[in-house]
Parts: sequence; C-alpha cells; structure tokens
Amino acid sequence: MRQSLTWIGLCVMAWAGAAEKAPKVPAGVRLSADLEYASPGGKSMKLDLYLPENPASKPLPVVMWVHGGGWKGGSKSSCPGTWLVAQGYVVASVEHRFIPDYAWPAQIEDCHAAVRWLRANAAKYGMDGKHIAAWGGSSGGHLVALMGTLDAPSEERVQAVIDWYGPTDLLTMPPNVLSEKRTRANLAKANGALLLGGIVMDQPEKAKAASALYQVSAGDAPFLIMHGDQDTSVPVDQSVRLHEKLKSVGVESSLHIIAGAGHGGKLFEAPAQQKLIEEFLARQLKK
Repeated sequence: MRQSLTWIGLCVMAWAGAAEKAPKVPAGVRLSADLEYASPGGKSMKLDLYLPENPASKPLPVVMWVHGGGWKGGSKSSCPGTWLVAQGYVVASVEHRFIPDYAWPAQIEDCHAAVRWLRANAAKYGMDGKHIAAWGGSSGGHLVALMGTLDAPSEERVQAVIDWYGPTDLLTMPPNVLSEKRTRANLAKANGALLLGGIVMDQPEKAKAASALYQVSAGDAPFLIMHGDQDTSVPVDQSVRLHEKLKSVGVESSLHIIAGAGHGGKLFEAPAQQKLIEEFLARQLKK
C-alpha cells in the first residue's frame, strides 16, 4: 500500500511540474532562470535572464519584460522578447507580487527592485546597466508606463519604454466606472479596486498616482506605444491620451495602432511590429 501511495504521489508531482509552462529558449540563447532579485517580507521574487550562448565582446543593453495578467496572474515564462537576444540585447523577464494578497504599490516596487538588481549585477552577466528598456503588455504595460514617468532615483529609472495596450488612466477604465451596467458592487470586484484597496472612483488621488497619464513630465523616457484597434479590454483611448500627453511636454513618443488586433495576439509579434521594436530600441539603447 505504501508503495502504491508513493507511486501516486510521484505521478501527481510529475503532472504538476509538467503543467507549468517552461520558458521557450531560442537557438543561440542561454537561459539563467529563477534568479532572485528581491525578497520583500521574505517572499522570493525572481526573474529569468536570456543571454547569448556565446558571450559578447562588450556589455549588452537590457530589455526587461513585465508580463500581463490583470496584476493577479500571468507568468514570467511567457516572454515575447527572446528574439531580441540575437539582435544584441540581454532580455530579463520579471515576476511581481499579485493582487489581492499584495495591493499597490507592491507591483511597481517590485519592478523598481528588478531594475536595481539588473544594474547591481550588470558586470556578472555582461549587461550594460546604463541602458535598460522596460517592455510590458496589458497590466504589465501599465507598470512599465509608470516606470517611464514616475519620479524615481536614477538607479531605478529606465531609458526607454515599450507599452503594449496598458491601462494608463485607472479612473476612466470601464470596469472602474459606475454605469447602468456596473453597480458599486461590480466596481468593488474590479481588478483596479483590488489593486488600490477599494473602489477606484472613491480614491481619485491614489488612482492618479498609480496612472501614467497623470505622472507625465518633461524628461520622461521615450515611449513606443502599441495598441490593437479591436481591443475590448483596454480602450485604445488609454494609449492615445498617453501619447498625446507625452508629446505635449516634449517627450519622444510613437503610437502604432494595429489594425485588426485585439488585446494582444499574434499580430503584435508580426515581422512589421518586431521591426518597429528593433528600430526603437536601437535608437534608445545603442546610441
């Protein structure tokens, strides 16, 4: 009986391990996985580094990916930017603490901690700690947009931002707006409410402090913003308004609305979009 139970236990463990999605590693790329970059409150926070198999002759600029998932899910193992290693970058894919267990500002604190770790460990991994871009999608886009606009110490600042369809104004995101279809009970269950610790419309100043649109100022990092015109989760206006605000204060910003694209999907990884990303990063990180 003991042998049978042991065998069943091993099978369950093997199944659970297989169910976790393993990162995809392109040819010519070496993965250094699950590196602890911080331990807030004793909780181990990790990132994955995608490095060239053959060490480069000089330090490489870094692109840090922050995954989406409504601040409550998602995984660093799903990183769409690993192809950039072949273009002369180190790619870091970062996890962050999730709602509802961890409310704001835990998520942005984790992102800043990851940047500090990348700079502190630049020499060890052949990275150029002076040239770091932050790239994220959906809620990850929300976080990287704030990384490019919030006032922060120099060791936490990034030199460029790629914002994929991120919420940039929590006050006007549909799940946070009272309407005939959304009661206060609905608003209290929204991800934005879980993020801020209460209904978003009831705490406008806190919502603005956690929204890139209200943090824009001259001297912010250059932005590449990409959004699908068929996105039903994050209105394209969230990106349009951020782009216009950045331009109004003299910050470099490029907005690309992808025809036929929804909230993410393969159209964002098409060759035309990759070319835009490569050209943007080359301008900002390889000067």
